[in-house]
Amino acid sequence: MLISGVLKLIGAGFEFFLGIPGYGGVFILSLLWTPLLFMLIYHIVTLVISKNNHTPIWGGPIVGIIASTLGIIPGLGMLLHWAAFICLLIDGILVFTNKRD
Repeated sequence: MLISGVLKLIGAGFEFFLGIPGYGGVFILSLLWTPLLFMLIYHIVTLVISKNNHTPIWGGPIVGIIASTLGIIPGLGMLLHWAAFICLLIDGILVFTNKRD
């Protein structure tokens, strides 16, 4: 359970960086879109671990996967990285604040 929360918060940090106007786009383009491929794999791993740990997958990893696949479209990619950042941040915080009975 703890590892999925940590992965979501780390993913939120990555998505925050990729969503910075100008800098994120230059970083992605200078590395020939490999950061998007890395993030796609990262979000799939986070999704699998979250599913195995029975933590919510409603927003974080799924929105991250969408952002990574559609991130090649300028403008839309930036907005999707922002959405993924917010969803992963909320999802990661909820993992740590959710008490199991």
